[in-house]
Amino acid sequence: MAEPRVPGGRGAELDLPCGESVHVHDLDMGMREYDCACGDSHAVVTDVHPPSRFVPEFLVSVLRETVDTADDMGEFGTTHVMGIVLEEFPEQVVSENVEDDQDVGYALVWMTDFDSRRLHEIVVELLVELMEHAVSHAENSDAMTQFEEDMLDFDVEAFVEQYRRERDFTGPNDTAR
Repeated sequence: MAEPRVPGGRGAELDLPCGESVHVHDLDMGMREYDCACGDSHAVVTDVHPPSRFVPEFLVSVLRETVDTADDMGEFGTTHVMGIVLEEFPEQVVSENVEDDQDVGYALVWMTDFDSRRLHEIVVELLVELMEHAVSHAENSDAMTQFEEDMLDFDVEAFVEQYRRERDFTGPNDTAR
């Protein structure tokens, strides 16, 4: 008997911003980009991807110590990162809760209208903004001045290029959390 396609349930489909749709069973935990029938590639992120997919683990640790999450998702992680992206780009990001579908291996999935490299750049830009906001609340005005000076020399595209070239996606920080 065929299983009904229920939002958030087994057999869910994501309606992509490009107008195409993709069945969640066509996405796996190791996938970071989906080559769509529209001709474009769309970034794929699941809740089991570590935030170190985008930034070094030492920075993830700092964010976890600094960012107070007010939800039941636990410490700052990929779910929060993608929430920030979704908030900034609501028309270009789709997500689905598939926690009831044990066949996929993840509970949450996001797909973007842009490819994985552009998503990576966006995430880094948004995390820099988050850090700048946090530093602006510090009682030390020298810290804000130093942060702003450091950011003048920071090239997001160059960082992403180097990080993607050097990043080991099979390392110990890439285990499901």
